[in-house]
Amino acid sequence: MIYLLETELPKNKSVLFALSNIYGIGKPQSIIICRRLGFSTNCKIVDLTNDQINELVKLIENSELTFSNDLKKLQAIFLKKLVNIKSYKGLRKIQGLPIRGQRTHTNAKTSKRFRK
Repeated sequence: MIYLLETELPKNKSVLFALSNIYGIGKPQSIIICRRLGFSTNCKIVDLTNDQINELVKLIENSELTFSNDLKKLQAIFLKKLVNIKSYKGLRKIQGLPIRGQRTHTNAKTSKRFRK
């Protein structure tokens, strides 16, 4: 098993899909990473050599994107900011209601139920 950014990458998956297990890396970003390193879409984690793994780690660490815990912290700070300034989104978040304009007359009963 390879641990990358505090995430365990499964051995039997291809690099393309294994990278998308990391919080903050989606399929498009993992495609870009694989192309930069010259990995095929079929290449599995097991097939990687130590040099290729080191290149992968260096590329991800040197990228300017935020991943895993840093991204989670930024999102939490953003939510706290919305709640503190009492914006519409922040108030809906506090009440446990849908934030992005979904209807609540017949839907969203589960979020209301969990909130109480």
